[in-house]
Amino acid sequence: MTTIDLCIKSNHVLNVFSRLFEPNVLWINDGQIIATGESSTFHARRTLDYADQYIVPGFIDAHVHIESSLLTPSELAKVILPQGTTSIFTDPHEIANVAGANGIQSMIDDARQSLLDVYTMLPSSVPCTPFEDSGATLTVKELKPFYQNPTVRGLAEVMDYPAVSSNQPDMIAKLNDCLQAGRQIDGHGSGLSRHQLDVYRQHQISTDHEATTIQQIQERINEGFYVFLREGTVERDLENTVGAVNESNASRFAFCTDDKLVDSLLNEGGINDCIRKAIHHGLRPETAYTMASFNAAQAHQTPFIGALNPNYQADIVVLDDPYDVKIHQVIKKGHLISNHDFNTHPLSFAKNTMNFALSPADLQLRLNSATANIIQVILNHIETEHLVEPVSIHNGNFCPDPSNDQLKMVIVERHHHTGKIGKAIVKGFNLTHGAVASSIAHDSHNIIAVGTNDADLFAAIQHLQKVGGGITIFANHHELATLPLQIGGLMSNLSYKETAQKLNAITAAYQSISRPIAFNPFITLSFLALPVIPTLKLTARGLYDFDQQKFIPIEASIN
Repeated sequence: MTTIDLCIKSNHVLNVFSRLFEPNVLWINDGQIIATGESSTFHARRTLDYADQYIVPGFIDAHVHIESSLLTPSELAKVILPQGTTSIFTDPHEIANVAGANGIQSMIDDARQSLLDVYTMLPSSVPCTPFEDSGATLTVKELKPFYQNPTVRGLAEVMDYPAVSSNQPDMIAKLNDCLQAGRQIDGHGSGLSRHQLDVYRQHQISTDHEATTIQQIQERINEGFYVFLREGTVERDLENTVGAVNESNASRFAFCTDDKLVDSLLNEGGINDCIRKAIHHGLRPETAYTMASFNAAQAHQTPFIGALNPNYQADIVVLDDPYDVKIHQVIKKGHLISNHDFNTHPLSFAKNTMNFALSPADLQLRLNSATANIIQVILNHIETEHLVEPVSIHNGNFCPDPSNDQLKMVIVERHHHTGKIGKAIVKGFNLTHGAVASSIAHDSHNIIAVGTNDADLFAAIQHLQKVGGGITIFANHHELATLPLQIGGLMSNLSYKETAQKLNAITAAYQSISRPIAFNPFITLSFLALPVIPTLKLTARGLYDFDQQKFIPIEASIN
């Protein structure tokens, strides 16, 4: 008889291959399931009998930007491991846009402190378009050496469709290097037609997480994509898309959070929240838990995680209630997770990433017409609408009008002291006075700010430079609250609890200068700088129209 580490018994063990719960026994040694079923061959040092609980594989987040949580990888693990997420596939393109290959390596190194399996998908588009102003440029030369690391599982969300369709050499080399390394390629199909999706598939891009409607889901499934149903802090897409899943096509779906702040993770959860909502909208629990584990591993061509079978890693979640995702115990590589498993050291990042100069006059928005193209925020989505409205002008300059929710937005290039400043008019933030500024602005992460007056805008932006990046709220020339993000202007070097507290403080400060809103203003603001998402966005070079694929003037002509 062979002595092994652990035996787990239950009347309800999920078989992801049949999508059924069944009585079973799991025999675990050295972090791996070595056998299942009743056996006289093994003797376990410890036996756990979960007769009435439900046993499922550890949850897998199929696509997440760790930086969006505002936490380092090791600090994020302290939040999501107890929630049942035992593996994540992360795209560190936020820190890569600020600090290049060194930023990616710092994330990989920090993740090693945690029991959480952090699989890296290499940023494919840094910058995301040729006309962006990021802190770094990642060519195929910088990316290729990373494939020697077994935790690097592929190439992350390819968002530069023109580079793919025109066979731009550096992009095609990135795709080929990934495939030659035996890894897989993630897509980013926001706004793409069926024909354009087909072009992605021709280049063996195999996943997408940007579908927001049933029709978009169906187009991706018909093209052979794996589809990641997304539920982030503002990317609330799951309710609109989960209806596309049925027992015939479920194997093509997984879950992801993409961008989720630490307070949302603590209050709602991550992948556990996706599962709960999917079940609430009609999915069988067996199907939802399979999507949350095995399907994600299959989409990323990562063997031996995501199932409760021999040769699979012993990543296990024990549930008291499978319908409400009530977690009894999390087991990672055969190790029972407790609150004593999280001793980590802060990520060290000394690079100065606030390199700009600004004067109050730089914020003036000159207009030659009293009719303007305006960015309209869409509630809990990262896409925008294109409005054309009359605006107020004084001495040739745009005057924000809080009563009509017409606010000034600016983007200040912060990486190379270029002096580039983009300006636009935005609706949806409902500020009554004051301003908010942030060093999080996807994907180049320049300074982005929105406000009711230039004085508060200027003060808020200058304060970010002083503290090394973050999110700050100003009103009447005074700081109301600040969340410093000294790691690249993206992540906090504090604990998740301290970071969440400061995030709550700036949320309260924002609420004090605004009318009620039903979305997170900080992530929403950050995505108004991303020109690969429809429709109107602002970069440091000006107002960009995704539909026309070009920069447009703020002044609008009326036909």
